Amino acid sequence: LYGLPLGVATISAGSTLGASAAFLLARTLLRSRVSRWLEGRSRLAALDRAVGRRGFRIVLLTRLSPAFPFILLNYFYGLTTVRFRDFFLASWIGMLPGTVLFVYLGSTLGDLADVVSGQVDPGLAFKLVGLAATIAVTVYVTRLARRALAAELGEGS
Repeated sequence: LYGLPLGVATISAGSTLGASAAFLLARTLLRSRVSRWLEGRSRLAALDRAVGRRGFRIVLLTRLSPAFPFILLNYFYGLTTVRFRDFFLASWIGMLPGTVLFVYLGSTLGDLADVVSGQVDPGLAFKLVGLAATIAVTVYVTRLARRALAAELGEGS
């Protein structure tokens, strides 16, 4: 709808502010409810210990890896000792690759729809190559993040 630069800026701001709001809710109003829900979940307990040691890095790695559901992580991190500043910056940086990928994909699909309707964009081939490269980089970064996160949590890769 907005194109790549404005679309990335808008989605990035919205997703980071939404994640921050959930984090702050977990730190304050919802703390007891979310704490009860987390009881008995060993993988999240291991993540909590790792966050206590390396907050920014763990938040960044979990944002780069889709292995953990983002919405639940927002609340979970609100219960840990990670500083808000580290959570905010790591979330923003870690969510950027996925944001760029999805906004680029949406922008390219809009261009493809124009081609189907008879309007030809001479730069479409370059956009498709750029989309393929963006997907490849996102997949590669996700794999690296999963390995690094497994190492941080003391799990096999």
